[in-house]
Amino acid sequence: MPVPEPINISTLASCNDMPAFKLIAEPLNQVRRLIYQQLTTHQSCIEGLTFFPPRHRPEEVNRLLEYINRRSGKMIRPGLVLLSGLCFGKVTDEHVRVAAIIEMMHNATLLHDDVIDEGRIRRGAPTINSLWGNETAVLLGDLLLSRIFTMSADLKSSTSKIIAEAAVRLCEGELKQAVQKNKWQLNESEYIEAITEKSAILFSSACYLGGLLANTSPSQAHSLAEFGLNAGIAFQLTDDVLDIVGDESKTGKTLGSDMGAHKLTLAVIHLLRTVDESERNTIIDVYLENKDIQRDRNVLIKILDRYGSLDYARRRSQEYVTAAIGALCDLERNSARDALVEMAEFTANRSR
Repeated sequence: MPVPEPINISTLASCNDMPAFKLIAEPLNQVRRLIYQQLTTHQSCIEGLTFFPPRHRPEEVNRLLEYINRRSGKMIRPGLVLLSGLCFGKVTDEHVRVAAIIEMMHNATLLHDDVIDEGRIRRGAPTINSLWGNETAVLLGDLLLSRIFTMSADLKSSTSKIIAEAAVRLCEGELKQAVQKNKWQLNESEYIEAITEKSAILFSSACYLGGLLANTSPSQAHSLAEFGLNAGIAFQLTDDVLDIVGDESKTGKTLGSDMGAHKLTLAVIHLLRTVDESERNTIIDVYLENKDIQRDRNVLIKILDRYGSLDYARRRSQEYVTAAIGALCDLERNSARDALVEMAEFTANRSR
């Protein structure tokens, strides 16, 4: 097993390059520290639990967890929890805990996604599955989800129910996209529905919970949820475009996975509905059903560009950003709200 360098939790904050998160730098570090604690602690989550025998965690498992901990992402979803709470006052310990849960849920899905998509690079480093195999990656994702269960046990019932529902919706969205492989007649509304479930719902839940934990009104909490939903759709639309035309050295992850797995994204859906039937069949036969999609990736990009399909997907992403910002119109303007707007604009304009 590869041996990672020792982790220094104090250096993790330098991984964040999100200007909108300057307001929440310290609570975001608290989130990182809590995640580190949750993944490295050995004690039981329930005081007085004596009917389970003492456990010993093998050193190999500790190395896996350290490898995950050392690769903190942009922390967008936990950042949304914190900023949404800050819109209505200060960030509490409960905000930090929920933000950590949301990020751990996201990280668990990434571990599973890399297995499904045969990803080799994630956050600029080799994936768990490429180093230790698919079985290890799936089980490690399951371990993260299990830790989420124990962390949620200390939350209010209403909060834990929202987190549980978000987890269900995420899995349903992933399953929905999986069964839509090779469905070349997939339309835009079906695609948007799938990415809403598999991605945007976590953005929405993060924002909603941030407001809810700050004791805001139901209408304002729902405004935050609507903001998160639209921002999450915009994020996924941009992510799907980057999967086609992005630079792996910038994105830090394996690209072309959607095309390689025969998953339709918006740019390709637009292309297939724009061309005539003859060219549509050619595109499907030669490029989309090709097992070695990377070989013809550049040719397909040129076709997508010629028919304006990439621009269409980018334009739709911007429209969802506009909708996200519009959802905040009823919230009092302050630095946290401005940071949310900046965050939404980032989702559609990022290059990684």
